[in-house]
Amino acid sequence: MTQLEQRPQSAETAIKFSPFVQRHVGPNAADQQVMLQALGFADLDAFVRAVVPAAILDAEPPVASMPPGCGEAEALAELRQIGSQNKVRRSLIGLGYHDTATPALIKRHVLENPSWYTAYTPYQAEIAQGRLEALLNFQTLISELTGLPIANASLLDESTAAAEAMGLSFAVCKRPDAKRFLVDAAVLPQTWAVLQTRAEPLGVVLELAEPEAFRWDADVFGVLLQLPGRCGRLWDPKPLIEQAHAHGALATVAIDPFAQVLMAPVGDLGADIAVGSAQRFGVPMAGGGPHAAFFATRDAFKRQVPGRIVGQSRDAEGNPALRLALQTREQHIRRDKATSNICTAQVLLAVMASFYAVHHGPDGLAVIARRMVALRHQLESGLRQLGYPVAEQCRFDGLDVHCPQAPVVHRLASEQGYNLRVLPDGASPEQAEGFGISLDECSDSEELESLLGLLAAALGVTPPPPLERGADDETLSGAALAAALPGVPLRQTPWLQQPVFHQHRSETELLRYIQRLVSRDLSLVHSMIPLGSCTMKLNAAAELAPVSWHGFAALHPFAPAEQLAGFERMVTDLERWLAALTGFAGVSLQPNAGSQGEYAGLLVIRAWHQSRGEAHRDVCLIPTSAHGTNPASAVMAGLRVVAVACDEQGNVDLADLRAKAEQHADRLAALMVTYPSTHGVFEPGIRDICDCVHAHGGQVYLDGANLNAQVGLCRPGAFGADVCHLNLHKTFCIPHGGGGPGVGPIGVATHLLPFLPGHPLATCGGDQAISAVSAAPWGSAGILPISWMYLRLMGPHGLRQATAVALLSANYLARRLDAHFPVLFRGEGGLVAHECILDLRGLKRTAALEVDDIAKRLMDYGFHAPTVSWPVAGTVMVEPTESESLAELDRFCDAMIAIRAEAAAIESGAIDSLNNPLKRAPHTLAAVTADHWDRPYSREQAAFPLAGQRESKFWPHVARIDNAFGDRNLVCTCPSVEELAELPSAG
Repeated sequence: MTQLEQRPQSAETAIKFSPFVQRHVGPNAADQQVMLQALGFADLDAFVRAVVPAAILDAEPPVASMPPGCGEAEALAELRQIGSQNKVRRSLIGLGYHDTATPALIKRHVLENPSWYTAYTPYQAEIAQGRLEALLNFQTLISELTGLPIANASLLDESTAAAEAMGLSFAVCKRPDAKRFLVDAAVLPQTWAVLQTRAEPLGVVLELAEPEAFRWDADVFGVLLQLPGRCGRLWDPKPLIEQAHAHGALATVAIDPFAQVLMAPVGDLGADIAVGSAQRFGVPMAGGGPHAAFFATRDAFKRQVPGRIVGQSRDAEGNPALRLALQTREQHIRRDKATSNICTAQVLLAVMASFYAVHHGPDGLAVIARRMVALRHQLESGLRQLGYPVAEQCRFDGLDVHCPQAPVVHRLASEQGYNLRVLPDGASPEQAEGFGISLDECSDSEELESLLGLLAAALGVTPPPPLERGADDETLSGAALAAALPGVPLRQTPWLQQPVFHQHRSETELLRYIQRLVSRDLSLVHSMIPLGSCTMKLNAAAELAPVSWHGFAALHPFAPAEQLAGFERMVTDLERWLAALTGFAGVSLQPNAGSQGEYAGLLVIRAWHQSRGEAHRDVCLIPTSAHGTNPASAVMAGLRVVAVACDEQGNVDLADLRAKAEQHADRLAALMVTYPSTHGVFEPGIRDICDCVHAHGGQVYLDGANLNAQVGLCRPGAFGADVCHLNLHKTFCIPHGGGGPGVGPIGVATHLLPFLPGHPLATCGGDQAISAVSAAPWGSAGILPISWMYLRLMGPHGLRQATAVALLSANYLARRLDAHFPVLFRGEGGLVAHECILDLRGLKRTAALEVDDIAKRLMDYGFHAPTVSWPVAGTVMVEPTESESLAELDRFCDAMIAIRAEAAAIESGAIDSLNNPLKRAPHTLAAVTADHWDRPYSREQAAFPLAGQRESKFWPHVARIDNAFGDRNLVCTCPSVEELAELPSAG
């Protein structure tokens, strides 16, 4: 009995493998044996020894550093006990995070629905029309909210969105000496920290000041205003925006979405860019994320917008269809010239926010916003009545008060279950000089009475009389609203008039709308998603369940540390387990995407060089096969990219690496290398690669996108890497969410521990920490329970088993398909790692077929395409993962082989080279059932090419989409009523 066998048949193996392992790993023991036999191996141990280089293969997983695996009930009970250590209080801290009332329908049918959370990024748009429509609704919401015509499909958080705005302003500025960016003194503390992180490597000079004290000179390229400011102040930014424009600077406004509901759109007031967080629109605080940030701008900057834009185009039948627009902005094409390294959005959270807006409509959103203003007005009046020094100024939903009684206020508030903002930011309650209160959607008159009562007690005076019931409702409008927001230009014209925001107010209609969109998307609910480098594995229900628990979902990221004991325990466990699995000394969970992990890791390396008096080291070696975010991240980190060649086998060319390392020895900062390689093989020379870089003074950054081939078998920190980012949304089971959320923590060697990222409002990072890379101290904290559950359920031996089966599945698939689509790269012994690249380039010559033809035809077979034309044009990269059964692997192989037979019919002349099932794929239900059929192949072949498809058929919602037409005619918001009337029917 080997340590990699799955079924526990003895006391020894029962200890090694938890009951959950057989739920996570798709192929059972018998299936594994079939696959091993096909590959010529007697057992899984022998197979693993043949795939993984002996120089890096560990004899066993890190059993001493992790608990053994366990069953679902045990893991859930343990995490529930940990979560019970959190003390959930009513947090009125604000600072960009507010309590919200998530409609139960959206919580159950979106957040907790695997049809939404297991889908992949909508690159194959024909089978992603549901997500794309929900994202188009989000973009429409943001565009209408801000008055700016171009909005993207979300960014990672408000702070990084503000940093992206600064980067865009800097990039489009035509004045070479313009290096100064002015920042409102009322900016959120975490945004200021992230701006500092971004600015320094780019040579941007930040200047923090009150807007009226901004110093305008020719060196200013942009300005950031925060509305309302962290103190709650709201004001008319138009005169200052005009002043910025007069000096040739772009104006960015970070705007609270509910304030923008009432206030005139900042785009109408002259803003060039608007950013913010959609968290208040129905997304729980969740310890700081994940939350969908928004980014809107003028049409002139549409090609510089970071992230993704959903746009409308048309399909082959002339019907409207959605897809991602302007995809040449993507990092894998533009590389070190990319506008940013952001390739991840917060799709699931943007979808939630969009449905929240659909649920409430513009009138409902206005009611909520007006109620917050009314309550703030009453709170302010009550404070003055009690004698608190409240400055005269216009505010939105909150206020700050500086007073000597502040420590008492905070103590009484805590005793009554409230968290107020401690002033100054970052101070302890005992040393507070004031307090801040930010009201939210969940506030009401009863809460105000409670707050005013404790504030009266802090002064030792009689509380004010009870508030008049009903005074906090939607009656605050017209003159009363203008009086409550003096000097603020208010929204005057109707907005969100598109039908989608008015037709689904009843739960019945909204439920049906959500399910209608669900039916248009392919996800893991339907079939395997064999995307190379993306690792679409099982996201178990037991792993996802704790995300909705109140003890985690309701936490404010800046709540007092003593209230977060359970959360900190979970974080500590996760950091320790991840460090053990990767061989590093420590881990930071702050980066909230793989791209952020890359950036953070390079900044840590850069800080280490600076600490040694070697700040001049600025060269980053990157193999030509690297993921496009690698060079984009390096440029953002202030490094200079030097390409390293790859050989014919896809490996790093060691001779070229040595030559480049020698050439740049005096300035070498780092090498970025993906392992296993981007070409899907374990490079045997990885230790030599690391040794070469270290010998020339550099550090090794290992891109952990392919860590699913290593967990439990080998450790990057043990074979030479200094930094590695870990995609928790790939290897460690956080689902992709249709293109986000993600988590991209970094593991680092001992000497880099002091430089792990810190945060201005929490204790984290090293004693020489780089400043924050994300808004929240622990990034997307709300989804960390997923990875904690996965690791706890699997245990070290289960993780090793999963990795071994992932390798086995990829090699089995490569063996079955090689005769039909040659496997382009192999490692020693002719084996691949956890993914393989299939060469389709010959079909272009023999059958006039492009790789997209195969990708679209796969939809007719019920599959999402593998990764298309990356890292080699004209190929597909396939990754089956450990979670897919042998039956599903064979079904995919059968589909690919059948498609090859269809291509052979073209090659032989049996079917037309232009009018055939591949060129006209995918086939919609409308096309197949139409009265007219003008194709020289049967409807049966079009729609049901595999046996058994009639029992379970996924229909693409639209025919093949014309991307070029959509880019030439960019439409990225929902059509109006008038435009809808002119559109042809989609059937």
